[in-house]
Amino acid sequence: MGSIPDSAPVVRVFIAGGSYAGLSAAVNLLDLGDGLSPRMAHERYQHHPSVPKVKFQITIADERDGYYHLIGSPLALADAEYAKKAWVKFQDIPGLQLPNVQFVQGSVSSVDCEAKTATVVNSVTKEVITHQYDYFVTATGLRRVWPVVPQSLTRKQYLIEVEEQISALDGAKDGVVIVGGGACGIEMAAELKLVKPHLQVTLVHSRDKLMSSEPLPDECKDKSLDMVKEAGVQVLMNHRLASSNKVVAPDGASKYEVEFTNGHKMVASQVIMALSKSTSTASYLPSSATDSEGLVKIIPNMSFESGTPNAASHFCAGDVTKWSGIKRCGAAMHGGHYIAYNIHQSVLKQVVADHQPKFQELQEIPPMIGLAVGKNAVAYGPDVGVVTGPEVMEAYFRDDLGWAICWNYMQLGNQGSDVKTLETKSS
Repeated sequence: MGSIPDSAPVVRVFIAGGSYAGLSAAVNLLDLGDGLSPRMAHERYQHHPSVPKVKFQITIADERDGYYHLIGSPLALADAEYAKKAWVKFQDIPGLQLPNVQFVQGSVSSVDCEAKTATVVNSVTKEVITHQYDYFVTATGLRRVWPVVPQSLTRKQYLIEVEEQISALDGAKDGVVIVGGGACGIEMAAELKLVKPHLQVTLVHSRDKLMSSEPLPDECKDKSLDMVKEAGVQVLMNHRLASSNKVVAPDGASKYEVEFTNGHKMVASQVIMALSKSTSTASYLPSSATDSEGLVKIIPNMSFESGTPNAASHFCAGDVTKWSGIKRCGAAMHGGHYIAYNIHQSVLKQVVADHQPKFQELQEIPPMIGLAVGKNAVAYGPDVGVVTGPEVMEAYFRDDLGWAICWNYMQLGNQGSDVKTLETKSS
């Protein structure tokens, strides 16, 4: 056993991104710092007797002023009451109101991995502040366009943005056309039809299979098509959008004249582009850390590949990671948990002379998905195959597109004392 430190070490962790991966890393670090097992662990964590606690000083930077439940977007953009629930300001998350957790609303503009500094531009004041850190976590995800996700940076503005969208949909007497038959388009069409059954909703896709860009079995794609139709959505396959022109009638009412490359024409009050067009947010990192598409190159313990200064002190989880598997919130939270575990092991290696770190390593992730389609859901995984039905909806999403599942899994509603109580009961 190495020499016993006089006091718990102080470790500064800077987390870029306050969504699933970033918050997961934070809450699991808090547990480990308090000498507990990380809340997402399947097995009890064995703390080193020489270092029972670590004083993690956590800074979380995000452009938004709160945690937004991204997979709830299809419902948030159709239901005003749900929209209020989907965005929780960071200051209103009970589990993160701790003296050693600081939130910064701003964009990370640059990271000096050698000096271990992150520069942030405050979203409100535009003030530029440089933060020093011992460990850096990249969890800013991918930048997605409207209306796949809201573009607002504050909850107040987001609610206005959503209200305008919902109001426009309410008045869509000529129906709504949703372009793009990926997971986002499917869920958006089905949720819109569920919340506003009076609307004529048409989903159009350029290929002969929905989710054509995903490495999923045809059975999953075919079931998705069947369920969308059962939800009351009209579906046009093999229809590639050629043009969508807004025209205004003499009375001031507007509509869109929509034309497809196969010659088919139609009219709609609203046209929603549900095409992902996702781009990396990690431009603040040195080029050595990312690939040609801006995704962060990691090794199985989720630290950066060698080639970037202090690579072992820099980690990445979530959608901006270059790794196998379909981008999912479950994988992001899992990655955040592993990062917290591995940062703690790295700290032990630094402060205990003979400690041999045992890192959690990310395995290759096979294609899997859970898709909400109105009152039903379809899911696929290599272990279960394709499963569908209301019971799948209940298991994967409950009645709020997974908001409570994610919130409770990260235990964001628990104060620090609540987490300790849970730990005591499970021991």
